Order: sequence, then structure tokens, then C-alpha cells
Amino acid sequence: MITGTVNRRHEVVITLLVRDSTRQEHEIESILDTGFTGSLTLPPSLIDSLGLVWRSRSSAILVNGIVEDFDVYVAAVIWDGAERQILIQAIENAPLLGMAMLVGYDLRARVIVGGSVEIEAIA
Repeated sequence: MITGTVNRRHEVVITLLVRDSTRQEHEIESILDTGFTGSLTLPPSLIDSLGLVWRSRSSAILVNGIVEDFDVYVAAVIWDGAERQILIQAIENAPLLGMAMLVGYDLRARVIVGGSVEIEAIA
């Protein structure tokens, strides 16, 4: 099971372990974005410091309707106790956790400041 909390802005916050190019694990605090269908976004400066492997360029329509191009990287994260290879979009904002990571999982959140969040595999 993956756990997290609800912050003062009533956002679901999940801390992920992301492996850098030397396989060292780094804790990355991410905000669950139910409108984001990808896996994870990270700022380009963080991607550079982790030494992640570039894969391609892509584009997306942002919430404000603007189409933005961005680089896509490959990284290993620890998800529910296991390593998982995911695509990370380089976007200059707070790290966002997307719905692609929650496929096959139940999400439970007590939406109050400091509330508990649980993400559990569907049996």
C-alpha cells in the first residue's frame, strides 16, 4: 500500500522514491493531479540532477488550453514496494502524480488538512 496526506491546500500529497542514473533513491513529494493522464511530471532542473535518460519530445494541452511541448524521460520509481519503469514529463511546476500510476489501484483520501491517503492494489 502507498500512503500520503492531504495538505493545507486540500491536495493529495504522495512521496515517491525515484532512482537516479546511479540507482540511488531520492524522495520526491508529488501532488496527485486527477486531470493528468500521464505518470509523473518533474521540473527539468530536477531531471538534470537525477541524470535521467531522455526518450522523446511530446506535447499536451494544459488546463489553460495552451499546447505545450516538453521532453519525456525514462525513470525507475518504487511503487507499492516494487520497481516500476515510467515516463516522466519535464514540466516546470511542482511534481505531479498522474492517473496512469493509479490504474489497478483504489484511492482513499480523507480530505481534511492532515487527512490520510491510501492507495491500494485492487485485489
